[in-house]
Amino acid sequence: MVAAGRGNLLASRLIHRAHAEAGWHLYAPTCALVEADRARPGTAEHIAVLPGITVVDLDLPAALALARETTWATAHTRHTALPTPERPDGAVIDTAAPDQRAGQPVRILDLT
Repeated sequence: MVAAGRGNLLASRLIHRAHAEAGWHLYAPTCALVEADRARPGTAEHIAVLPGITVVDLDLPAALALARETTWATAHTRHTALPTPERPDGAVIDTAAPDQRAGQPVRILDLT
C-alpha cells in the first residue's frame, strides 16, 4: 500500500486492473492499512476509497492469527492470503519487501 502511495508502477497497474477488469480483486487487510498509514500518513484513506479494492475486516479467525506473527499487519495479510471457500487458491501478496515473507505459506508478487 505504501508502494502504491509512492507511485510504484506495478502497484498502480494492479489497482487499475482491479477497477477495470472483472474477476480481478485486490484486498486491503485493515491491520495492513493502519501500518501503511503510520509509515505514510494519508495512505489508508486513499487506498480505502479506491474502486476495486476490498477492505478486509479483522474478524475472529484473523484476530486469533495475530498471536503467531510479529506484527498485526503481517498476520492479517498472511491470514487474508490463505485459501478460503471463496478463494480456494488463496490470494497473492503484492509487496515491495518480499524478504519479509520468506518461508510463509503464501504466494508473493515482488513489486520491485
